[in-house]
Amino acid sequence: MDNEFDVDLITLIDDDGAEYNYRILDVLDYNDSQYYALYPAFDDPDEAINDTGEYYIMEVVEEDGEQQLAEIEDDSLLDELASLFEARFEDIFDDDEDDDCCDEECGCCHDIEEEENSEDDN
Repeated sequence: MDNEFDVDLITLIDDDGAEYNYRILDVLDYNDSQYYALYPAFDDPDEAINDTGEYYIMEVVEEDGEQQLAEIEDDSLLDELASLFEARFEDIFDDDEDDDCCDEECGCCHDIEEEENSEDDN
């Protein structure tokens, strides 16, 4: 059985030539533009532990015939895109949780939650 997990990575280069690696969390087509949700990719596990968990949203733009990623400067558009991406993230994670469980009578997490709720009531 192959347990490898493919992660889409992208390297961005800033104006000073410094390179930064990011994981592509999702891609969204919205209002005739394309947007990427990016999360920093860390080589050192300690850096990942200390990370704030923030992700970045970048717009795909064409410059000199080449596609590039650009920061979004419109705060209201950025807020709108963040809401869309986060709703998509919730769908992805909710689907994953549903796959792990057969039904509410399975004897796994649902029974534990019910026990915790009844203990809280006492």
